[in-house]
Amino acid sequence: MKAAQPGLGLPAMDEVERLLRRLAINDEESVGMVLSNGSALAGAPVLPRKVDLLVRLGALVALGAATSSLRTTVRQALEAGATEAEIVGVVIAVAPAVGLARVVSSARRLALAIGYDIEADE
Repeated sequence: MKAAQPGLGLPAMDEVERLLRRLAINDEESVGMVLSNGSALAGAPVLPRKVDLLVRLGALVALGAATSSLRTTVRQALEAGATEAEIVGVVIAVAPAVGLARVVSSARRLALAIGYDIEADE
């Protein structure tokens, strides 16, 4: 068994491998725990709260999520210490993977989620 990585708060690699194996075989308990905020899953890799929420935001943008979903995640990310610049940085980071159409369609919803009125006169 490999030791935990110092300072990262990550479990030993054997635990990470075990989790990936369980997810790969669609282990009902593991999948259920991951889908219900996997932090309760023993041995699951844990991201800092802010990072976790920024990653979730990137996934929501990639999926073309509704403004209400973006708003909830943006609010939680801001509460976790994210800045508006970091939130917009998420869109920039996922742009090459999701494409121009998704970025353009998500930008308006994300602006509304942050609280910007992009329709207002400049």
